[in-house]
Amino acid sequence: MKVMVTGAGGLVGRAVVSHSRNQGERVIALDHGGLDISDESKVDRVFDRERPDVVINCGAWTDVDGCELDPERAQNINARGPELLALACRRIGALLITISTDYVFDGEKDGFYTQRDQPNPQSVYALSKLAGERRAQIAWARTIVVRSGYIFGAGGKNFLSSILERARRGERLLAINDTFGTPTYAPDLARQLHRLAQLDLPGTYHVVNAGEGCTFEGFARSAFEIANLDSGLLEGVSLDALKRPAPRPRNSRLRCLLSGAIGLDPLPFWNDSLRDFASAGSPAGVCER
Repeated sequence: MKVMVTGAGGLVGRAVVSHSRNQGERVIALDHGGLDISDESKVDRVFDRERPDVVINCGAWTDVDGCELDPERAQNINARGPELLALACRRIGALLITISTDYVFDGEKDGFYTQRDQPNPQSVYALSKLAGERRAQIAWARTIVVRSGYIFGAGGKNFLSSILERARRGERLLAINDTFGTPTYAPDLARQLHRLAQLDLPGTYHVVNAGEGCTFEGFARSAFEIANLDSGLLEGVSLDALKRPAPRPRNSRLRCLLSGAIGLDPLPFWNDSLRDFASAGSPAGVCER
C-alpha cells in the first residue's frame, strides 16, 4: 500500500510512520509543515501529486485548554481538517483512517465506554474532535474513526516525559488522581491502525491497551517504579484543584465491541507495554490533555 500519514511529526504519527515502513509500505510522511490539513487547496494539491491508497490522519490540535480559548482554531484543525481529508480521499478512492479521542464522552458512566454509548463532549476540544468524526464519515463512506486515549510513547512535550525528566532532577511533581482512562502505547496503536487499513472495514473503533485503566497518578507511579525513580516525589491532586480552563471527563475508559468480531487481536496490557517501553531506556511520554 501507499500510505500517507498526516501529523507525522507527532507522537502517534511517528509511530505510524515507523510501523508502516517496517511492514514494507510506501510511506508519505507529512508533518504540519508538509501539509496543513485545514487548508483545502494544499490538501488537494498533495492528494493529486501523491494519490495514496490509505490516509492515516494523526494531525490534530490536542492542547485541550488551548482549544477552549480558541474554538475557531480547534474547529478548523480538528473538525474541518478530517472533512477535507475525507473529501480528497473520496475523489481518488482512498481509505481514510482518522484518530479521535476518548474525550468525546462526558465521563459520567461507570465502567467502559463502547460504541453503543452516546458521545456527549464537554470541552471545545472534545466538541471539535466529535465534529471531525462525523464530518469525515458524512463526506466519505470509506472512513474509519479510531478513538483512543492516554497515549504514551517516545518523544514529545507531554505529561509523562516532563514529570520523568523533572523527577530525575529531584523536583516534586503533581499528577491527577481522580480521572480514569485506558492507557495506549503508541507503537501498539500504530500496529492496530495498520491492521485496520488492511481490513478496510469502515466504522468506529475503540483502540486502547488491555487492562482496567488507571488515573494519571497511577500511570505515573507505575512508570516511576519501572524507572526506579523516587515515588515520594509524586503527589496526587484532584482535577478541580488544578483549575484548568477546559473540563475533562472523570472516566473515559474505552472498550471496543467490534475488534474481536473482525479478527483484531487485543493489544497488550498497558502496564506490560509501559514496562517494555521504559525498560528500553527511552524517554517516555503521555499525551498532555
